[in-house]
Amino acid sequence: MVEFGASTLLYERASELSLREDEAHRLAEHLVVSRKLLDEWPQAQRGRIARELQTDRYRIGWSATEPDHSAFRPQLGSMQGQIVAWEPDLARSGLRLRLPALQQDGSTVLGDLRLADGSWMTFQMRDVTSAFNPSYDRILRALLPAILLAVLSTLLIRSTLRPLRVLIRASRQIGIGARAPIAEEGSAEIRSLIHAFNEMQDRIHELIDGRTQALAAVGHDLRTPLARLHLRLEGVADPELRAELGEDVGEMSEMLGSLLAFFGGESDPEKPALTDLAVLVATAVDNAADRGLDATYEGPDHLEMRVRGSAMRRAVSNLIENALHYGERAVVRIEDTASAVRIVVEDDGPGIPEDRIQHVLTPFVRLDEARARNTKGMGLGLAIVASAVEAEGGTLTLANRAQGGLAATIALTRGA
Repeated sequence: MVEFGASTLLYERASELSLREDEAHRLAEHLVVSRKLLDEWPQAQRGRIARELQTDRYRIGWSATEPDHSAFRPQLGSMQGQIVAWEPDLARSGLRLRLPALQQDGSTVLGDLRLADGSWMTFQMRDVTSAFNPSYDRILRALLPAILLAVLSTLLIRSTLRPLRVLIRASRQIGIGARAPIAEEGSAEIRSLIHAFNEMQDRIHELIDGRTQALAAVGHDLRTPLARLHLRLEGVADPELRAELGEDVGEMSEMLGSLLAFFGGESDPEKPALTDLAVLVATAVDNAADRGLDATYEGPDHLEMRVRGSAMRRAVSNLIENALHYGERAVVRIEDTASAVRIVVEDDGPGIPEDRIQHVLTPFVRLDEARARNTKGMGLGLAIVASAVEAEGGTLTLANRAQGGLAATIALTRGA
């Protein structure tokens, strides 16, 4: 497009160059006189006569053959019309005006015209005062093919890259939900890439399915002996020992449930359904309060959203348990806005060091590592929450409160 534009601009510049009226008049008179003198002298003397006709601004030459115009020299149509207007007879002599090949500012003009015997008089005019008024509509018309070509090229490139865009979207969904093979289309290289991607997707989903089935089987096998242990605890005579063993068995059950929830082995993928989020959160708070813990709920009585109920219930419960584990009190609040619904869980605990806030969302990371296994859990609570919220298209944010403690916020976008 730059090349088309520059070329068109150059031709428009050449065609619109014009002389002042007095200069055009003087040049026309000089050409008429010079042509008449050269016509009257024999060809052997014309070279000398041409030299004598030269001035500081005008150079006259003579050639027995037609001058070569194969070099790029734009024609000066407007300027030529000015001169012919003063001396119409010059038009019959085949007057031609051009710019020099390497000089485009219009300060020097070349020309030639045919003499009566078929030979040619050449001339050069220097220090020309010209004006330039480009015709932008003609420039636009000349650029139109280039613009159309650019649009066509853009459409072709977009069509060629469309399979790659589909591949990019599919790559973001690997491991989330069911496998979705991509149609192999496009160039040979892109088809090969998509074929390799489909094979990789199959292998990844086979690994995930195998892991899920193995965990489900292990979970089922472990729950049976855990249930027998619960029953046998009733036969322990020592109340203190029975309580300690009960806590250990309960912790093992919670750890098993967390593992199965995190790795997706507890059940088939849950589908979103219309759920009363306010009732779900209030119930989780009531369950904690029924155990004698200090947990309160603030928010609407009813608020329906399309979410995965079981996963969201576990996520809210994990946040409440986490708040009560590190603090003595938990306040759960629902904030309903036009664009999003926020579930905020606040505690009065020590908070989290700023440099570790993102780190605690990593699976199996525990803040109280110094106490090794003296605390319950496997460091999966917040990771399970983050995974459940991400599946809903929401975000989980952890922030230390100015008055102390931590605020965990689940933001669910409406219509997500």
